[in-house]
Amino acid sequence: MAKVPRPGAVKTRLAPLLGAEGCAALQAALIGVVARWAVAVAPRGGAYLAYGPDGAGEEELRPHVPEGVRLFPDGRGDLGDRLAGATARVLGERGEPLLVVGTDMATLTLAHAREAEVVLRGGADAVFGPALDGGYWLVGLARPAPELFELGAAWGGPQVLQRSLELAAAAGLRAELLGTERDLDDAADARALLVQERLPPEIAAALAPAAAG
Repeated sequence: MAKVPRPGAVKTRLAPLLGAEGCAALQAALIGVVARWAVAVAPRGGAYLAYGPDGAGEEELRPHVPEGVRLFPDGRGDLGDRLAGATARVLGERGEPLLVVGTDMATLTLAHAREAEVVLRGGADAVFGPALDGGYWLVGLARPAPELFELGAAWGGPQVLQRSLELAAAAGLRAELLGTERDLDDAADARALLVQERLPPEIAAALAPAAAG
């Protein structure tokens, strides 16, 4: 899932370092990285990109994604509504475990996908990749589970993962965790990621001003 790369509307917490245009360029690079990861790890024809905000068009994303990625609007409502709708749509079409990521995780690997898939095929209903900020960088589902996304005002806060796990338990769903990773949200994240060997070169280039800031 991703927002289209519009200046002033994406990665705004990095604007003091990168500027509005730089943030949009970073978002475009992140979309490309994540879309290529999805194509690499998904079964043939199984890579999707649900995009927003309302009124956004495919033409804003097509230059940044490889062939084989199916695009569709992520719908209306808050993030939980959009996640519930997008996951129900894809699971309804594919009928197999689904992995969902946004564009905040810059260092995705094939191993992340394989580990999540093993967890889901091993009987878990859901799997989360915890982020250092209290959210999650991945959610995997064996079947539709809209109740996991009913966080309301908790979205964007430090209790996103904890609240999601509580919702899973309340629904009788078995949820497991992957390893904790760092999201790319602010200047501290940018500087920490710039020293990681796994950081894709196009993301490093987009973040170059952060190294000097």
